Amino acid sequence: MKTLQDHLAQYAAYHRDARNIATHFVGIPLIVLAVAALLSRPAWPVAGLVLSPATAVLATAALFYLRLDLRLGALMAVLLALAGAAGAWAAAQPAASWLVLSVGAFVTGWIFQFVGHAWEGRKPAFVDDLMGLAIGPLFVLAEALFACGLLPSLREAIEHRAGPVRSARAAA
Repeated sequence: MKTLQDHLAQYAAYHRDARNIATHFVGIPLIVLAVAALLSRPAWPVAGLVLSPATAVLATAALFYLRLDLRLGALMAVLLALAGAAGAWAAAQPAASWLVLSVGAFVTGWIFQFVGHAWEGRKPAFVDDLMGLAIGPLFVLAEALFACGLLPSLREAIEHRAGPVRSARAAA
């Protein structure tokens, strides 16, 4: 079974251009929000909770992240819960509004992703391994924490395996 470092290093190998990473800070959250919104219909009240396909998908993702790393998994669980709440809000809107918001966010998120990979000159990680779709949000969180000076040993381990991030100036 792959470790946190294994997953992040494999994903990072496809994301060494700083511009590509920057596009992922916009694209991946939009895609996660869109998926949460799209999967929030239908919804069923059960024992005071409202359950939907989004609930199952987001809970499964949270458990996966928690299994990889308790601290990062807990942060991801909070972020996924927020995405689920936003998705439920979008799903509560009239059908046309829900679809415009959800599909619009989904398409916009993927545009950002593909622009970033055009700059990178490399296909997205999920093309070679579908797990890339699950690791993307965790990668964005890890990169945000790295940018704040947190988790330096994890950053070093990933860069040791995937190589350093190329600055936008060097990539141009």
